[in-house]
Amino acid sequence: MTKYLKSAYQFGILGGILSVVSFCVLSFLYPDPTNLNLLFGYFLVPVAVFLAIKFFKDGTNGGYLSFAEGMTVGFVTYALLGLLSILGIWLVLSVSPDLFGQIKAQKLEVLAESSETIISQLGEASYSSTQNSMEKMSPWDVALNDGLWKIVPGMFFSIIISIIFRKNPN
Repeated sequence: MTKYLKSAYQFGILGGILSVVSFCVLSFLYPDPTNLNLLFGYFLVPVAVFLAIKFFKDGTNGGYLSFAEGMTVGFVTYALLGLLSILGIWLVLSVSPDLFGQIKAQKLEVLAESSETIISQLGEASYSSTQNSMEKMSPWDVALNDGLWKIVPGMFFSIIISIIFRKNPN
């Protein structure tokens, strides 16, 4: 089992660190770094999963890869990347309440700007519910959202990459 995890650990940890670093860098450039960090994640996750599976296939497994092996390596990679992203962003927002306040204010401002559209399409109750939820938002909510949007696409990319790289000995 450990042979599956070496490349997955390397690229999962590297991806998680890059995700937190990008969040920190973007927080200096924009009042709400969450959306751009999600976009960066859509690039980072498939690259990390691709590299982990490719390194496992070529380096550890002698050029062969079953679908199950690819999915195992991919799962560990994107899960680790997502968990490190969650913990890192939560830690950054917990020690920097000003940054969290900026993010929350920006999200509430965007909600207020689109209030007419939301009310016309979904109703006043839906808008009020969303507004109440956003006012109760915590650093954990921001971090969890970011991490989940790395884990869910990671599963999709792991399936595709595992199918593409699949090569069994005959």
